[in-house]
Amino acid sequence: MVNKTLGIIGGTGWLGGAIARAVLAKGLVPTANLILSNRSGSHPLAEQGARLVTDNHALVDRSDVVIIAVRPEHFASLNINATGKTVISLMAGISAQTIVAQTSASAVVRAMPNAAVEIGQSFTPWYCFAEVAATTKRFVQSLFECVGTAAEVQQEDFIDYLSALSGTGPAFPALLMTALANQAMAAGIPADIAQLAAKSVVVNSSQLLVGHDAQQMIDALVAYRGVTAAALQVMIHGQFEEQIGEALQEGAAAARRGLQA
Repeated sequence: MVNKTLGIIGGTGWLGGAIARAVLAKGLVPTANLILSNRSGSHPLAEQGARLVTDNHALVDRSDVVIIAVRPEHFASLNINATGKTVISLMAGISAQTIVAQTSASAVVRAMPNAAVEIGQSFTPWYCFAEVAATTKRFVQSLFECVGTAAEVQQEDFIDYLSALSGTGPAFPALLMTALANQAMAAGIPADIAQLAAKSVVVNSSQLLVGHDAQQMIDALVAYRGVTAAALQVMIHGQFEEQIGEALQEGAAAARRGLQA
């Protein structure tokens, strides 16, 4: 347990709320040291001990570390003064320099969790702008380990790229699962069977990757020259990886355009 006061602006939204629940469950900070902003001043998280405020300024004043968990387009209207505070931004496309300029924060961390925070399985890359104390870095790592795994990156641009990779959460697996099911149905497989088969591949069978190297698994299956190999070869020769690369670059470009907006 860390004796810091943590404030979450947007702390009862889907992302801020998921982090708040995890922080309480893991006992990262004393219960009374968690402050959430909420327009109504009421929320079930208050029943678990979190303090609710309706004023973001009051939250910042009472907090050592402030998480901003709002949509990027709402940032400009926050108008908070975080002098002497550490600000952790969960917003895509808002640069650390912009956050410093608008909030006067003494330290800024940009981080990009994904929707898997809800089940404690997010991967969260984070980046420290300028000098950030080692104790603060340890706190940030512990904070995001409450909702999964985390790693510090050394370039802010990496956060923008990873916004299009890990930040997408279940989007890519959902697209693959939908494509597999649709193609099976197009081949005449009943919809319920097609969906079960696709879900088994994407959700269940992929758990094998927890204990296996992905490239080694692909190489072994291709070398076996069976049904799976035939299917994989079509995807490989169809430039599947190149298409993924183009998708990630386009997503990263969208994040960078946000930085410049």
